[in-house]
Amino acid sequence: MKICHLTSVHKPEDIRIFFKECTYLAQENHEVNLIAPSSNSYQKNSVKVHGISNNYTNRLDRFFRFSKRILQKCEEIDADIYHFHDPELIPVGKKLKKSGKVVFYDIHEDVPRQILTKHWIPIYIRKIISFSFEKYENYSVRFFDALICATPYIRQRFHNLNPMVINVNNYPISFELFSNNNRLKNPPYLVSYIGGISESRGSYAMIKAISKTDAILELAGNFQSDREETELKKHEGWSSVNFYGFVGREEIKNILNRSLAGLVVLEPKKNYVDSLPIKMFEYMAAGVCVIASNFPLWKEIIEGNNCGICVDPLNVEEIAEAIQWVVDNPIEAQKMGENGRRAVEEKYNWERESEKLIQLYNDLEKEIK
Repeated sequence: MKICHLTSVHKPEDIRIFFKECTYLAQENHEVNLIAPSSNSYQKNSVKVHGISNNYTNRLDRFFRFSKRILQKCEEIDADIYHFHDPELIPVGKKLKKSGKVVFYDIHEDVPRQILTKHWIPIYIRKIISFSFEKYENYSVRFFDALICATPYIRQRFHNLNPMVINVNNYPISFELFSNNNRLKNPPYLVSYIGGISESRGSYAMIKAISKTDAILELAGNFQSDREETELKKHEGWSSVNFYGFVGREEIKNILNRSLAGLVVLEPKKNYVDSLPIKMFEYMAAGVCVIASNFPLWKEIIEGNNCGICVDPLNVEEIAEAIQWVVDNPIEAQKMGENGRRAVEEKYNWERESEKLIQLYNDLEKEIK
C-alpha cells in the first residue's frame, strides 16, 4: 500500500513517527511517505521524507496556512492511507476523509488535559479552551477509520467514540540504547535526566535535590523557559550539573551508559499521572535504575519489576534520599537497572508494540483488495 504520515509539529526524524512507525511499516514492503516541517526532502530507511518549510512563528498561521500546504502535498502524493499525528491537523484529516481516503489519527497526548498546563494560554481561559477542544476532538474522531493511541488511558477516553481504536504504546526499540558499559567506576557517580526541562517536569526539584547528594546530574534537553534557565543556573545545585543542551540519539546512549540512575520526577499534573513517558522506558532499556514519581501506574511498572525507586516528586528530600541511596549502593542499583533491561526485553519494547500497528494496516489492506 501507499502510506502517507503527516505532521505539522514534529521533526522529520521524530522517534515515534519516523524511526518506529514509518520505518517498521517500510520494512513490511509498504511505500511509506512522511510529510514534516523541514527545508529538505530525502529518503532514509526506505521512507520518502517530504519536507515543507515552516516559517510561521504565529500559531494561527501554522494552523491555517501551514496546514493548507500540508493538505496540498497530501493530494499530490495521492496515498491509500493517511496517518496524521497532530490535533491541529484534524481539519486536514477530515478533508482527506471527505475525498474518499482512509485516514488514521495517531493521538500522542491527552490534549484537553495538556491544555490546562500550557503557560502561554492565559489561566482564566484554559478551562474554556480545554472543554471546547475536547468537544471538537470527540466529535471529529468519529469520522476517522482508526485511532492509534499512545497509552491505554487515552484509548479508554475514545473507546466509545470510534469502533476502531487501539493503543500502541510508545515503548523503546529494545536494542537502541543498550551497551555493557561498566557504571561501577570510581565516584562521583552520575544520574541523568534527558528530555524537556521545565518546572512541571521536575527541573527545580532535581537541581535542589542533587545539591544534597554526592552525585553529579547529567542534564540533557532544552529549557522550556528562559526565566527558569536563568534561575536554575544561579542555584547552588548547578555546580553539580553537567549540562549538554539538546543532544542526538548517540549522545543520549553515551549519557545513559555512564549513569547509575535516570530521573523522571514529573509533577502530579493531570496529563502526567496516567502517561507512559518514553524516557522512563528508555532508562530501563539502557539498563539504568529509575527514580520516578510515585504515581500508581508508574509504581506498578517500577516496583512491579524491581527496577527503581518511586518518590514523591514534590518532596525534594525524598528525591535526594533516593539519589544518595543509588550512590551508596551502586551494586544494588545496577541490579535494578538489569531488572529494567530484562522487563524491556520481555514486554516494554517497540518490536512487540509495532505488531499491533502492522496488523491494523495489513487488515485494512485485505479489505481494500
